Amino acid sequence: MNIKWEGVMPAVTTKFTDQDTLDLQMFTTNIEAQLEAGVHGIILGGTLGEASTLTDAEKSTLVKTTVDIVDNKVPVIINIAEQSTKGAINAAKKAQEDGANGLMILPPMRYKAGDRETVVYFKEVAKNTDLPIMIYNNPVDYKIEVTLDMFEELLGVDNIQAVKESTRDISNITRIKNRFNDRLKILCGVDTLALESLLMGAQGWVAGLVCAFPKETVAIYELQKAGRIKEALAIYRWFLPLLELDINPKLVQNIKLAEVATGIGTENVRAPRLPLIGDERKMVLQIIENGIKTKPVLPDYKSLVSS
Repeated sequence: MNIKWEGVMPAVTTKFTDQDTLDLQMFTTNIEAQLEAGVHGIILGGTLGEASTLTDAEKSTLVKTTVDIVDNKVPVIINIAEQSTKGAINAAKKAQEDGANGLMILPPMRYKAGDRETVVYFKEVAKNTDLPIMIYNNPVDYKIEVTLDMFEELLGVDNIQAVKESTRDISNITRIKNRFNDRLKILCGVDTLALESLLMGAQGWVAGLVCAFPKETVAIYELQKAGRIKEALAIYRWFLPLLELDINPKLVQNIKLAEVATGIGTENVRAPRLPLIGDERKMVLQIIENGIKTKPVLPDYKSLVSS
């Protein structure tokens, strides 16, 4: 499957049972809600997916399960976040065996690789898989920036095709467009900059709060694509307090609480994460409850024609 690298691609949460095993029943419920809302891809094993706590066997189960659920309707992409080049290559090969359609790849974990090391890391993984690749560029959280000069080298590799743009610098989208045109597809990776990024030329949105609010998220994307900016902006302004739950160290707990409130998730997280308590929990619940109480009426966004 070729990946267009556009539209809304949820970075889905991983569902756990009370016994700390994969909750594939609730996971299926959530994925089906995403598909019904009209998302354009599913991304597994990211930060929201609690990737650092998952075993290789669990990642494999998630890929195979998701491939079965989506039934070729949208691409299934898994995040690779490994400490070694060998580990990343092995993870890419396993993902391909399990039926994944694409990869999202972070720079090496733990070791702060230099520019040359980071470029070689990405190239080595790319040449050992046929899968299309989106580079996850998040220097704020992961302390390594993939610069435009580095992308200049990386784009010599055909299956490196997209970037999850999470630098928090909105002008970086224009720099990428000016330098690479559409050779490097751009997907915004920061919920609170999503509409701005799309209006500046990003083709897609790797979204977080979509996990709990899939229809509202897709509606924003489809409305702006159709040129109905005023309507997209109204929904986005309603959404912003919720979207801010994504740019927080407790984003996993926050978003899982929101999934509970909308009936498509549970609160279970894997230790060392723990469910929210006390005033922190009350504050997050208040934001979620207010958002649900004031939810906008959505237009028939699935039938819109692009401008």
